[in-house]
Amino acid sequence: MNFKRTLLIAALPLAFLAQAAQALDIKIADIHPKGYPTVVAEESMGKTLEKESNGELKFKYFPGGVLGSEKEVIEQMQAGAIQMSRVSLGIVGPVVPDVNVFNMPFIFRDQAHMRAVIDGEVGDAILDRITNSEFGLVALAWMDGGTRNLYTKKPVRKLEDLKGMKIRVQGNPMFIETINAMGGNGIAMDTGEIFSALQTGVIDGAENNPPTMLEHNHYQNAKYYSLTGHLILPEPIVMSKITWNKLTPEQQALVKKAAKAAQAEERVLWDQKSAASEEKLKAAGVEFITVDKKPFYDATAAIRAKYGAPYADLIKRIEAVQ
Repeated sequence: MNFKRTLLIAALPLAFLAQAAQALDIKIADIHPKGYPTVVAEESMGKTLEKESNGELKFKYFPGGVLGSEKEVIEQMQAGAIQMSRVSLGIVGPVVPDVNVFNMPFIFRDQAHMRAVIDGEVGDAILDRITNSEFGLVALAWMDGGTRNLYTKKPVRKLEDLKGMKIRVQGNPMFIETINAMGGNGIAMDTGEIFSALQTGVIDGAENNPPTMLEHNHYQNAKYYSLTGHLILPEPIVMSKITWNKLTPEQQALVKKAAKAAQAEERVLWDQKSAASEEKLKAAGVEFITVDKKPFYDATAAIRAKYGAPYADLIKRIEAVQ
């Protein structure tokens, strides 16, 4: 009898461990709405991981900024309250300076060049730098955040037209300085505040990609979209380090693999969404303006010189990618 009881007691910790493994809930937050390419890719990544971990990892999705702004989500991930997200590099830059090499204006020749860079050694090196920093997040893969252009209430057909315009940017000093260098007035604010700021005239415009302009209804107050292409920003999928350290090595490998698969899936979705968004914006009366990019590129040379100095080697590697 005693022997059986001892066996039962010995088995209890294992039962608790099994239960703990079953109970790992992973909340994925994104400021973008349901149906947005990043959100769809995150949902399929979660479903894959639930299946491949035999239900040891359970995913819950919180799109549409319901858990807070990107800055707030990052803070909650650092505390382990949210487990995963896709975050903008603009927000990571002030904390992990190395990523600022991707945040520099016109660092990528075009979208194809950006994708070749993030798919290769340089992309992996930047993910590692985020992971190995004091940021408290593990960077797993990249998502395409699109090409950022200016959208404004009055048309910007040439560099001079931007003079004095108040343009919303993400909260990164480099982005503010980039707009200022082009003659505008860069103003940092959260995505959720842009709509009313455009409506009330607090800002004259913002800068982002067509899907964001459409999904957040900014086109209702900004009818001109100038194709400056000043930023082409990849965005990392990240996991809270607190959560990462709770995973077994096998689970960590599964998460990495699923995140890379999400990177590939989101790209296909992105291209479809971007083309469809452009058509919808044009149908809603938005004028797409092709500009001569050279004056914008030349105006931001001082930003690349100032911020690029510590990354001379990295910049050479980026430029060498075909």
